[in-house]
Amino acid sequence: MEGRPSVGQAPPFDRELGVALEALGEVEPLTPERLGEWQERDAALRPWPSVEEIRADGRFAVEEVRVPADPDGREVVLVSARPAGVDGPLPLLYYVHGGGMVAGNARSVLPRLLEECALPLRLAVVSVEYRLAPATRYPGALEDCWAGLLWAAEHADRLNIDADRLVLGGKSAGGGLAAALALLTRDRHGPVPIGQLLLSPMLDDRDATFSGRQMAGRDLWDRTSNATAWQAVLGEHYGAANVPAYAAPARAEDLSGLAPAYVEVGSAETFRDEAVAYANGIWQAGGDAELHVWPGAFHGFDTLAPRAALSRDARDARSRWLRRILAR
Repeated sequence: MEGRPSVGQAPPFDRELGVALEALGEVEPLTPERLGEWQERDAALRPWPSVEEIRADGRFAVEEVRVPADPDGREVVLVSARPAGVDGPLPLLYYVHGGGMVAGNARSVLPRLLEECALPLRLAVVSVEYRLAPATRYPGALEDCWAGLLWAAEHADRLNIDADRLVLGGKSAGGGLAAALALLTRDRHGPVPIGQLLLSPMLDDRDATFSGRQMAGRDLWDRTSNATAWQAVLGEHYGAANVPAYAAPARAEDLSGLAPAYVEVGSAETFRDEAVAYANGIWQAGGDAELHVWPGAFHGFDTLAPRAALSRDARDARSRWLRRILAR
């Protein structure tokens, strides 16, 4: 397109990550025609651990609760988990799972979160089971997350959590929803988080970034898959000029008054430029953001290659940021 710089060569993948990606074989992008089939396969293959499995032989206390979501009686499922035998109210990581807002579930993310965050940092975790697109379009998923957040804050005594030490977090689509939730609770004067943990967040529906074009056909989640997911979420409003910031936080014109953010993304990732721009927008609004762009990392690198040096560094950096935020 006229006025746009040439895409040129894409950034190289980290050596260890590149080996893992090559071993995965060819990954077909998600298209609207394949969405239904893709969702069925994802639901069949993605882990769905039982509450007992998440408890890990009694190392964690785990409870699944159904909470009211609207006056009509609809409910949202929350999975609450914490290290077993730890006294006193714990800080809460309110976590939103990934999956492009078209896939994923609240339970699958918990085993890693509990081992990597809850246990070493003495955190409670609440994972929210939001409705997926296209069966439920915007704002359904966000309102589910909002309803769960309100309930958790209002029932801090029952959950044995410290509602004044609340961190919103999520990865990929969950990172985008966590960012949207931070905007929403600011504007609705809801629970006040002390931090946002935004891991490779899905923030921008406009499919116009340089990194999106640069990583087309190379990243595990490329611009074709991304466009398919956003179309599923926004429906007839996809591509409209008036898509609200609560749907796509990259469209936010006011990023002031937000909790400190940890923003992580890979240099060889579709979401690179929107994540960097979001952190920059927070700084320009006078806010606090810590940005990590991991060299040679693609989308979901630490899940595909958890033992790679870069994946270990990323986990360590997240943990250090969480420790600092919780100590403030």
